[in-house]
Amino acid sequence: MQQGLAWIFSSVFQPKEIIRLSLPSACYALQNNLLYLALSNLEAATFQVVYQLKILATALFSILLLRRSLSLRQWLSLLLLMMGVTLVQWQTAVPHHASDSQEEPSTPEERPILGFVAVILACLSSGFAGCYFERILKSSSTYTPVPPSLWVRNGQLGISATLFSLLLMLVADGSTIWKQGLLQGFGPLPWVVVLNQALGGLLVAAVVKYADNILKGFATSLSILLSGLISYLFLDFHPTLPFLLGASLVLLSTFMYGRRT
Repeated sequence: MQQGLAWIFSSVFQPKEIIRLSLPSACYALQNNLLYLALSNLEAATFQVVYQLKILATALFSILLLRRSLSLRQWLSLLLLMMGVTLVQWQTAVPHHASDSQEEPSTPEERPILGFVAVILACLSSGFAGCYFERILKSSSTYTPVPPSLWVRNGQLGISATLFSLLLMLVADGSTIWKQGLLQGFGPLPWVVVLNQALGGLLVAAVVKYADNILKGFATSLSILLSGLISYLFLDFHPTLPFLLGASLVLLSTFMYGRRT
């Protein structure tokens, strides 16, 4: 037991590697806060449309950081994917009102320009962090000739990400945490969400290591379609024409990108 813990400690707590992973950790922490800022200053539909630019941002940083080359067909498939995801999510992003005469509540505190800049920066941060992390996962280590396992890399990323998130949390809500505690409002459901996010992060890291970030984007898009299908079968969800058109574009783009020349 002690030998196992000592091995985990010596493998994960490597200052050089943790510092190396501090850049994507900072980008992920910044991205999460930018998304909150964007959602606070943009309508949901506008946010969903603009945030799909992360697909193109990921492709761009794949070329710059990973030295990949994309054919014209693959670029076209990425554009179709972006359009398809936008149409699929449009149905849930645009609210449906029971009466046209009922006006939406005014939100004078919204600042669309600030929200637009925030979501663009979030797209760039997402693309850069994902491709940089992929580069580290597929490269050799600085302290051992054998590349660290996926679990070790996730542990190192989690350490630096926790430090950055803790710093941002104290800056934004330090006084509230001091008065009400760190785990205020945490019940069973929030812990389930945290566990789901942790498991999702491990799956994403596995996809990035054994595939790439662009394919991760296609997998995420297909998961949206799967969620729509499950909602149609078991919940009160009725797909509209834009949803069906978007689903067709997502499937077409996936076929085009994976097709061999």
